[in-house]
Amino acid sequence: MSNSPVAIDPAEPLLEGLNPNQAQAVAHRGPALLIVAGAGSGKTAVLTRRIALLLKNREAWPSQILAITFTNKAAAEMRERIANYVGEEARGMWISTFHSACVRILRNEAQRFGFPTAFTIYDSADSKSLVKRILKEFEAESMGLTPGGVLSKMSRLKNELIDVDGFASQANPDDPNEMMFLEVFRRYTQELRRANAFDFDDLIGQTVFLFRAFPEVRALYQRRFRHVFVDEYQDTNKAQYELIHELTRPVRPEHVPAETPPVLYNVEGGIDPATLTVVGDSDQSIYAFRGADIRNILEFRNDFPGTSVVVLEQNYRSTQNILDAANAVIGNNFDTSMSKRLFSDRGQGDRITGFTGVTQHDEAQFVADEIVSLHDGGMPYRDMAVFYRTNAQTRALEEVLMRSGVPYRLIGGTKFYERMEIKDVLAYLVAVANPDDGLAHRRILNTPKRGIGDVSESNIQRFADDNQISFREAMRQVESIGLGAKAATTIRAFVDMLDRIAATVPTARVVDVILPLLEETGYLILLKESRDPQENARAENVEELVGLTREFQVQNPEGTLIDFLTEVALSSAADDLDDESGTVSLMTLHTAKGLEFDAVFITGIEEEILPHRISLAEAGGVQEERRLFYVGITRARKKLYLSLATSRATFGEIAGCMPSRFLDEIPASLVDWRESGRRSLAPSFASRSGADRAERPKREWTAAITRTVRDNGDLELAVGDRIRHDDFGTGRVLAVTGEGAKRIAEVQFDSEGKKKLLIKIAPIEKL
Repeated sequence: MSNSPVAIDPAEPLLEGLNPNQAQAVAHRGPALLIVAGAGSGKTAVLTRRIALLLKNREAWPSQILAITFTNKAAAEMRERIANYVGEEARGMWISTFHSACVRILRNEAQRFGFPTAFTIYDSADSKSLVKRILKEFEAESMGLTPGGVLSKMSRLKNELIDVDGFASQANPDDPNEMMFLEVFRRYTQELRRANAFDFDDLIGQTVFLFRAFPEVRALYQRRFRHVFVDEYQDTNKAQYELIHELTRPVRPEHVPAETPPVLYNVEGGIDPATLTVVGDSDQSIYAFRGADIRNILEFRNDFPGTSVVVLEQNYRSTQNILDAANAVIGNNFDTSMSKRLFSDRGQGDRITGFTGVTQHDEAQFVADEIVSLHDGGMPYRDMAVFYRTNAQTRALEEVLMRSGVPYRLIGGTKFYERMEIKDVLAYLVAVANPDDGLAHRRILNTPKRGIGDVSESNIQRFADDNQISFREAMRQVESIGLGAKAATTIRAFVDMLDRIAATVPTARVVDVILPLLEETGYLILLKESRDPQENARAENVEELVGLTREFQVQNPEGTLIDFLTEVALSSAADDLDDESGTVSLMTLHTAKGLEFDAVFITGIEEEILPHRISLAEAGGVQEERRLFYVGITRARKKLYLSLATSRATFGEIAGCMPSRFLDEIPASLVDWRESGRRSLAPSFASRSGADRAERPKREWTAAITRTVRDNGDLELAVGDRIRHDDFGTGRVLAVTGEGAKRIAEVQFDSEGKKKLLIKIAPIEKL
């Protein structure tokens, strides 16, 4: 509860319909407020009404509001809700993601640190392409460095605000791998600088460095933003945490910007900190692998003296049975000082349905059958979702859903802006906007085909490196590179075309830049005239991109090409989830955060999957996995399904699986367990009364499953034997290898081809 309760005006329309704690959070005034918002507790309503009340009461001007979210979708929703309360005033606020806000600041202040305002933002694919080239140049892969590993480490360092020089000061000079990584990191940083580009991780860190290097700039933004709001605070990393600190600490008198309104001065002649409101839930902190630090929210009261705390526990999403399961699970974590217990007035609801299958296909069939049943009962496909811990679990689910005629959508597949043809056209736009971006120029040099091969490209790059000029400038000097006459003529025509269209950028609409590029390069017409259906589909995607530029111009009449490219670069992968699609959504538990569905299936709830085996060796790893399970549970509105298999094929091998420890934490009275009809997995467990199961919920169940998967322990198979498999039908044994519990049979099935089976647990019988 709040440490300083305030009087609530019952006649205030913006407090109408709120519960007491929500109203307290909206009306509270003070230097810092932490809103501990449980899952489904209406945090967006509280945050938007709090901002709206500030504006309505003239406690703040719209331009003094900075509200930060983690996704474009959340920012758009917040902006729309506030606009419903206060109308056009909402347009004057900064409501955006961390990255969008920082890009805006960096573009405003770019010249202070030697960058043009038209700097490029590299996405993950651009960064990977650059790292691959550097690793090849240094022959670093022979030392075990991989693009993914290098990118991950650089990202981690940048999120900790450690740049190349910072890493060099702490690197071990006796470790050749570390020294090689340092050289790759240094070259990568140099190449970004040469290209006048930032990667995604640079955006926040560079803004923090800007504020620290130029305190008068920090003071300028502190004077502007007098009220700072941060959503999902538990997901912040060190760089984001430091950015908030820079924006909310006092301004010393010598840094106060000229023409500061007298009302902002404090008695010492400086400016007091902005008020800070953060919303978060430590129980939903699941992004440690991205650098998120749960300590940011747990220690908020220590970091910001005078903090008041309001806890939101009433859930408006789920039934009480679902919440009781969630409360029981998360109650086993010890890494939280913000205990709360979610409750709902939506009634107890249906009991949770649990299912234990023999194989992952058995589990997938159960999921498909239940989806069909729910749909036949009137539930739209779009209101159902299937969650899993790792993407590797989707194969069986997709196969069975397809066979069952269930329309599904895999969330996290190739996004629109990640498609090859879209990245090609965007590279053209980047090249005319930023002539220093060598990566974009290299991508389009021979796209579409111009007869410029890899050797010519490498010679241009070498000439650029030797003369410390951009790739574009090297192309302008192509006669000095020593290429063939035909190649030189082609390159000269290519760069002349780019220069000609680039000259129109300052005054042209975005659509008037993209159309000449497509026409002069022939990119779109080649796709349209191809006989390959895939190329025709790519043409449709390019036309969709052209349509997006028109739409952008309508929504942003003064928007520039740089504005458009910035919007594209910052588009979130999770933002393109179409909630209106008539399909079942398949996604990882991490992707599911922030979403909700009438029916949720959480699959693969097994040891070493959830919790994941990697987490078992990490400090706090199991606690984070438990929070991940909690997040999955609390996405369900009406129906929750929990499923697992007793055996699972991984990397071509079939292994026995044990139920997750997290299942043991859910009261047995909340779950109706079912099992595969093909084999009795745990009859004594399934048939026992709820009260009896509550006394010995998992011990005997686990033992029963263990007995089941060991049924074949004494089965003798020889080459030539005929067998029957529950999934694959009949077949003949081709070979038997291994010993004891690791004996494997290679079987040629009559209809399914060759398979390798772990004899101990495979659902087979000898004919």
